[in-house]
Amino acid sequence: MSGQTSAQVRLANELAVHFHHEPPAVAAAEIARHIRAFWEPRMRAELLRQVEADPDALDPLVPAAARLLAVD
Repeated sequence: MSGQTSAQVRLANELAVHFHHEPPAVAAAEIARHIRAFWEPRMRAELLRQVEADPDALDPLVPAAARLLAVD
């Protein structure tokens, strides 16, 4: 990454923090559900691009959620 965090990465990481108390599979499903429900398609597409480009910038729950989004 260029030292700048995209809005999607920041939002996804913040969302993931709210689910750290859940088992990882449950947390990933809930994050994916939230993103499906509240993020517009362009935001979801950008997040998926970010997951591919720089997965280390993301909370580990975010790529797991993104895998669930990718099967939509």
